[in-house]
Amino acid sequence: MNLIKNNDTLVYALGGLGEVGKNMYCFECGNEIIITDVGITFPTGDLPGVDYIIPDFTYLKKNESKIKALFITHGHEDHIGGIPFLLSTVNIPVIYAPNQAVGLIRKKLEDRSISYKNLYVYNENTKVKFRNFTIEFFRTTHSIPDSHGIVIHSPNGTIVTTGDFKFDLTPIGPMANLHKMAEIGKKGVTLLLSDSTNALNEGMSTSESKVDETLSEIFLRHKGRIIIATFASNIYRLKHIVDTCKRNKRKIAIFGRSMENNIEISLKEGYIKHKEIFVSPEEANKLAPNQVCLLCTGSQGEPLAALSRIANGSHRQIRLQSDDLVVFSSSAIPGNALSISKTINKLYMQGVKVCSNTSLADVHTSGHGNQEELKLMLRLIKPKYFMPFHGEFRMLKSHADVAIECGIPKENNFILENGDVLSIRKDKIQRKGHIQAGDAYVDGNRIGEISAAVMRERKNMSNDGIVVVIANIDTKNKQLLGDVNVTTRGFVYVQENYELINKLENMSKKIILNSIKTHVSFNEIKSNIITDLSSYIYEVTGRRPIISPVMMDIKRSA
Repeated sequence: MNLIKNNDTLVYALGGLGEVGKNMYCFECGNEIIITDVGITFPTGDLPGVDYIIPDFTYLKKNESKIKALFITHGHEDHIGGIPFLLSTVNIPVIYAPNQAVGLIRKKLEDRSISYKNLYVYNENTKVKFRNFTIEFFRTTHSIPDSHGIVIHSPNGTIVTTGDFKFDLTPIGPMANLHKMAEIGKKGVTLLLSDSTNALNEGMSTSESKVDETLSEIFLRHKGRIIIATFASNIYRLKHIVDTCKRNKRKIAIFGRSMENNIEISLKEGYIKHKEIFVSPEEANKLAPNQVCLLCTGSQGEPLAALSRIANGSHRQIRLQSDDLVVFSSSAIPGNALSISKTINKLYMQGVKVCSNTSLADVHTSGHGNQEELKLMLRLIKPKYFMPFHGEFRMLKSHADVAIECGIPKENNFILENGDVLSIRKDKIQRKGHIQAGDAYVDGNRIGEISAAVMRERKNMSNDGIVVVIANIDTKNKQLLGDVNVTTRGFVYVQENYELINKLENMSKKIILNSIKTHVSFNEIKSNIITDLSSYIYEVTGRRPIISPVMMDIKRSA
């Protein structure tokens, strides 16, 4: 970082490199920083108690005075989900976002009781100027309305970041603005940052209109109730489900809070029409099966989502019927295949039909472009240098290979990690330095307060359980009052391990009696119990449960 001059243009990611999600990219020149997107990812099973994973904002907090604006490419959670946490940590003077994203951001801030007034809508014709940066936008196609790429003009060259995109020649919404992309490329682009989510997939992605055709056929064929699980944020999918229900004279009942929020905002802004088609769950239960469509969350097998509760038979408003058809209009996010499989098996056990995305039925398509679409973006923008983003390392590498095929020299491709810094000086780029970047965990309303030690304890507890040692001590008279009680959760089944439990109680009793005679403090007694019991338990069982001594000082008169 010491080699960087003040007038260099810097590019670095705080999230989105080596991972799918948590997108956050920064551009810095002189005393100005602009940010694009602030996303989240959801924790896997090895992070117990964590609600969300967000970028580490430490660098931005240290350079808070430089921040000029946050720009949002579109309204998906992996691009806007971190905004409430960023605003709670760092002062952001202004946020610019497209119309649909603004509605979703406002709802998100309202839910967390965050007041923020400087939120503005941009469109394709908007131009925002700062001392060192001028920002422009171009329309792209994605699975949510108002998706845009961003053009960043700096003193050292032009940078283009695509956001998430695909090229769909028969989209449900408006076409991507290929003409503007070509004009941008013709003027000269120093660096392109491009979406790598589907960089491993050859060919072109399936058009959204093809999915529309498949769903229309399903509605024509099936005469029973239809239950559709899809991503609540896939507004264009929701739009043609609504249009298809309208044509087939079916009413829609919505299940899942995120689905309700997205439908509400989309109706308000006009992206989805036919408000009269929506009914309450109670009204839906009174209609004939061929007059109903249930639209719900849970396409990823999330245990608390609406579809999982319906499959379990635990949903308080909906019970499956023998002629129901459940349609998974989604693809499996990496890591969710097992959860989805479990949900599908439960649905089959309930005797209903299930339709998922296969070579025989296109009931889902990605909002991200495959290799041929990535090539088209490269050909339109014609960058001198290339940096693949938004993807795991294998996706970034595949995208870099695609760029080489399109004529970008290998040495002009940069596969980076979060925190790596690119320095642009007079239209030339070098990799220089590294800033602090990583994961911050959100647990309830706490941001980044969960230490590695706490996470290790949670993992130990989830794997090996907990042993609680309870004792009453009269420190004044140096007496142990009553017996020591050892109880456990998630470690061993007490009724089948009396011998082990008795051994632990006797060991604890001996430690306490020896300690109080020499005026040892409570903390030292607890430490001795943890040390001795941990060693013994590991020796006998090979496990390391959390050991929690609970010592109570009972004052008694002599």
